Amino acid sequence: MWYFYILQSTKNPDYFYKGSTDNLQRRIRQHNESLVTSTKPFGPFRLVYYEAYLSEHGARIREASVKKSGSVSVPLLRRIRDSLS
Repeated sequence: MWYFYILQSTKNPDYFYKGSTDNLQRRIRQHNESLVTSTKPFGPFRLVYYEAYLSEHGARIREASVKKSGSVSVPLLRRIRDSLS
């Protein structure tokens, strides 16, 4: 199983990280232990959203579409923010 996920910084709640992995628990731990260069200054994190995929390809395609397209990411992040308040 592969996952597309979104983490929210607890230090800066306006910062959301989007990624994909085959082991969600391990990857969140890596982010929270400052082992990921791109998120190191923003940790710790909490998982706020994920989707499961049967293939790596599916998860990577979803990650790329959310990162590259505002028409995809803006409504998704709006739904996530609304669900957190």
